[in-house]
Amino acid sequence: MPINTIDDVIATLEFIIQESETNNSTHGYFAALYLKVTRQVKAGIIAGDFQDNKRMEQLDVTFAKRYIDAYFAHQQGLPVSQSWQAAFALAEDYWPIVLQHLLSGMNAHINLDLGIASAEVMKGQDIQQLHPDFNRINTILAGLVNQVQQELAAIWPTLHWILRKTKRINKFLTDFSMEVARDGAWRFATNLALTPEDEWTAAIHGRDTKVGKNSLLISQPGKVISLALKIIRLGERGTTLEKIRGLNT
Repeated sequence: MPINTIDDVIATLEFIIQESETNNSTHGYFAALYLKVTRQVKAGIIAGDFQDNKRMEQLDVTFAKRYIDAYFAHQQGLPVSQSWQAAFALAEDYWPIVLQHLLSGMNAHINLDLGIASAEVMKGQDIQQLHPDFNRINTILAGLVNQVQQELAAIWPTLHWILRKTKRINKFLTDFSMEVARDGAWRFATNLALTPEDEWTAAIHGRDTKVGKNSLLISQPGKVISLALKIIRLGERGTTLEKIRGLNT
């Protein structure tokens, strides 16, 4: 379906979630989180919270389409970016916990897609004008990620106990903090905006390779952390469907 407005994005995310529920697919975890983000961005646009609300909707749509296009391409067996391939590959493995699925999706979408979308929206303009709204959309996402982490810890006590007791797990999460992701995405956006357009493909490929390698830190974080995450995974309650619906509340 054509995606031209934030309502189109919401409708498509709802379709992906419904499809994931039908197929009992962990792809629905990230889609559910992203739907929450998009609804909050829409509420902010309606309330006039952004510096340029019309431009923010354009950024939201451009940004979301990168994930949506990657999702449907993957479903059809078509090639996607290394970053998204790494995120989607987790769905084939039993062991990743919900938080790993979310982190992997955010790694691809924020560290790669957000910079590209920002540079595209500001073509021919001073990208620094976007910086305040860029930070606002990341603040919304950071708040929801923290909320989801608390919700998951409340549902699965094993997660809460290990997060509290294990310094290595805390460092693992800190390494993928929203502040780090935001700043890296902004540097990439500003560098891309200054890059001649005929060199964008090479610049994006280079960034994708780096972000794709970062995904290994999420899926393969080392023996000690992997063992702790497996304990958390065994403590997760409910089916994939129930977890998707829990994230979508």
